[in-house]
Amino acid sequence: MLLPITDTEAPRDGACPHLRKKGKLARLSELSKPFAARMRHSSEILLLTSLLATVLGSTGCHLAGPYRPDLSAASSHEIAATIPRELCKGILPTYTIEPPDILMIDAIHVVPRPPYHLRTLDVLGVYAPGTVRDPPIDGAYPVELGGFINLGMPYGSVDVSGKTVKQAQYAIKEHLGKHLKEPDVTVTLIDIAAKQQIAGEHLVGPDGTVTLGSYGSVRLVGLTISQAKQAIEDYLSQFLQDPEVSVDVFAYNSNVYYVITQGAGLGDGVFCFPVTGNETVLDAVLQINGLEEVSSKRIWIARSGRNSHGCDQILPVDWNAITQRGEIDTNYQILPGDRVFIAEDKLIAFGPNPAKLIAPLERLMGFTLPGTGTVTRLSGSVLRGGGNRRGTF
Repeated sequence: MLLPITDTEAPRDGACPHLRKKGKLARLSELSKPFAARMRHSSEILLLTSLLATVLGSTGCHLAGPYRPDLSAASSHEIAATIPRELCKGILPTYTIEPPDILMIDAIHVVPRPPYHLRTLDVLGVYAPGTVRDPPIDGAYPVELGGFINLGMPYGSVDVSGKTVKQAQYAIKEHLGKHLKEPDVTVTLIDIAAKQQIAGEHLVGPDGTVTLGSYGSVRLVGLTISQAKQAIEDYLSQFLQDPEVSVDVFAYNSNVYYVITQGAGLGDGVFCFPVTGNETVLDAVLQINGLEEVSSKRIWIARSGRNSHGCDQILPVDWNAITQRGEIDTNYQILPGDRVFIAEDKLIAFGPNPAKLIAPLERLMGFTLPGTGTVTRLSGSVLRGGGNRRGTF
């Protein structure tokens, strides 16, 4: 009994070669169909997943949502009336010096302890009567590089480096004796170079000290202005006779507050400003040149510590009341360490959030879909009939 030959069976010897080729193509087509179906199914799952991510992003679903304090009117009324605000500001505690403050120190009375040896940039007062009138030797003469003072023509220069004032007077008198008969010379110390190292702006270093030039460093961290003045004078008394200085804060760099602007999904901005004791919320917003395009009018102050109820100290700000109606109730005074938070506009922030969720899926689909399309095309008419004769699939 003869069995019919199917296209899935190999033909016997002498069979037509076209039938043999057709059978192989048919088997390959049958094998590729389940794979193509699986790829199409995978593509459909990715599309459904991306749609679900879009819906979640548009509804504002987050795994860890941002902090949203209670900014209602009822919450505003619960805030104590004693909190400093515009036209009712408080006085900050006595300022203590901390790094990286900048101090302004002025040397009022700086006289070196005897015996003092002259050095470059010291200034001597020299008076010698009986000299020629043009120019007379009567005035202040700085010690120049090399330790010389120039008395002018025709007297020239005198070396006073390393000498005491009395020794310098004797050297000048001996030098003028070459030009004058029994000259009478008086020399005084008008200014010392070390005074320039004391006076001026001084940065408080990370170790809490300020450097006073060749006199060394003195520790001032944690001291008030009056205490710092006394500490500097006590330290300089090792080298100077009854020193007196004045101390003031040139830059309040240690007491600062922060302004944080929420960036609508594009990164938050943080700005730091020194506290001078007079800033309010309106001044803080002025420092950043007003509200940005992505900012809303939801503003609050986050203050360290706990309130009377044991909760975070959140001071809600009514921006419209401050700017449009001139009210001062929520224009609070800024204190050291305050965080002025400006929330983002939710409508503007909606755009970047879905894009962030979909971006990984788009990259995955960009790799998968071309492979799916290729398998789909190869599993169709290409394997069954050798391709589309018209040149298209």
